[in-house]
Amino acid sequence: MTNRRNFLKNASLATAALGLGLPQLSFSMNRADVPFKISLAEWSLNRLIFGKQLDHLDFPLEAKKHGIHAVEYVNQFFMDKAQDMAYLKEMNTRCENEGITQVLIMVDREGMLGARSESDRMKAVDNHKKWIEAAKFLGCHTVRVNGYSDIAWSQNPADAAEASKLVSDGIRKVCEFAEPHGIHIVIENHGGFSSNGKWLAETIRNADHPLAGTLPDFGNFRISTVDGKAISYDSYRGVDELMPLATGVSLKPKVWDDAGNEYDLDYERMMKIVLSHNYHGHVGIEHGEKDREWESIVEIREILEKLQKSM
Repeated sequence: MTNRRNFLKNASLATAALGLGLPQLSFSMNRADVPFKISLAEWSLNRLIFGKQLDHLDFPLEAKKHGIHAVEYVNQFFMDKAQDMAYLKEMNTRCENEGITQVLIMVDREGMLGARSESDRMKAVDNHKKWIEAAKFLGCHTVRVNGYSDIAWSQNPADAAEASKLVSDGIRKVCEFAEPHGIHIVIENHGGFSSNGKWLAETIRNADHPLAGTLPDFGNFRISTVDGKAISYDSYRGVDELMPLATGVSLKPKVWDDAGNEYDLDYERMMKIVLSHNYHGHVGIEHGEKDREWESIVEIREILEKLQKSM
């Protein structure tokens, strides 16, 4: 499958992309630009939003107040508003007035794109369509979906292969709907089979669509738990495997090794991996410590700002 960044950089294919209405995103860096951009994932504030201490509509302005000018939405926080045009217009107005970039929507609870039943897969595909349309209206370039199947995670290669086949089929169908809207459809490593970097990269490549991609999450390489012990995948290797297919990355300050051990993120090491794939888009902070959400977000933002200058 064609790498989505190379797909758009190649002159002849770029012409084809324009004919299809595909987005001409730039993940390469101009000399005057910083090596990567910083955004904030709304999930970082999930406790405040679920606890009614922060309203979804106020999230972008609060992000800007804390030095971040790009936001990544979570559909759970405006679940019934995907087709509410007045509400979406208000989101646009607030961001446009403040110069805030709306990057992507993370979509959950809309069915399994890797369901065994074709009718269930198609229902999940249909459920995602409204979020693609909402993303287009908001000016987002990407919708993040989940690579889940009702084939339970196991260490059986046959189960992994079948789940991959089903998820590839589901995401391709979503991409086919997204094509005229020019929205990238990406899967995040998010538990189970999807937290195996090799499995997810192969699943996306087998979907064989230029809009199918990944959202590598530095900290989401915990696959499962067996007999009380974490089963995990090395975060650095996993990100390296997923970056050629990425239109965004999610930063969590904890990472995993292959032995089920969790460690503090080596920011410089990880960002060198990210940049080595000619990626210069948004790095989305997805972390908020309980009772000091904003303080912990700002701490990470400051680390990233130092890396923007030093790398």
